[in-house]
Amino acid sequence: MIVKLDQTWHEKVMDYLSEEPALNLFIIADIENFGYETDSQDVWADVDDNGTITGILLRYKGNYLPYGKGEINAQAFSEIINGDTSYEMLSGKKEITEQFIPFLNFERTKELYFAELKDAKSLNKKIPRQNILQAEPKDVDSLMELKYLIKEFSIGKTARESLEQALTTKTGRTYFIKEEDVVVSCASSTAENSVSAMIVGVCSHPEKRNKGYASLCMEALCNDILAEGKTLCLFYDNPKAGSIYKRLGFEDIGFWSMNYAVQTAEIQNQQEKVL
Repeated sequence: MIVKLDQTWHEKVMDYLSEEPALNLFIIADIENFGYETDSQDVWADVDDNGTITGILLRYKGNYLPYGKGEINAQAFSEIINGDTSYEMLSGKKEITEQFIPFLNFERTKELYFAELKDAKSLNKKIPRQNILQAEPKDVDSLMELKYLIKEFSIGKTARESLEQALTTKTGRTYFIKEEDVVVSCASSTAENSVSAMIVGVCSHPEKRNKGYASLCMEALCNDILAEGKTLCLFYDNPKAGSIYKRLGFEDIGFWSMNYAVQTAEIQNQQEKVL
């Protein structure tokens, strides 16, 4: 039975999601930040006759995130998604999202490696900290100047706003290194919640690479977040980058799949024609 959830379900929901905190990073963060009953967010569960949750579906604006521990009631959840004219994307662990293929139309799919770090045993706990700074909102412009230099990054229109919001709301943090008042390397977390956080935006200035700066920022960041009892995760699509993360102790736990709705692609094509 599909049930639309409210705050009274919170303890059961968190118990269900917390068994895999990395995979449920976004769902947990959205629930903790926005709750169950807002205009921009809804949460549903598939509940058996004993009142036990067997699957979760969260909507944040036009994006849907499903989660289950095996087989999920994709058909029933798809009926909810298909009834939403603002539906843009379904994302989650590949083994879960692919169960929706018979019921939803996807224009395209992007898959990324998904890696998890549960402990600091492979991290250097004695890294020099004197040059590693923790960002404040006033540092956003300097950080963005570095990010715009990284050709591997796709910087969206809301990137600056998102970074500033994360630093202001403490849902993310950024560690960085400066040389002569210029940010030369940084590493960030995002979607931080009570049990997990995601590492993003690890980079170094093109002229300052191969000096170990990014590794210093990342190890400091990972050490501090793990010390708070949280699990870390990250996405990557470059095997070379993956080998670096694995040296720090990250382990692949599957693929994260982002499935874009047909209508989203049509809108993007229309916008491109206008431009």
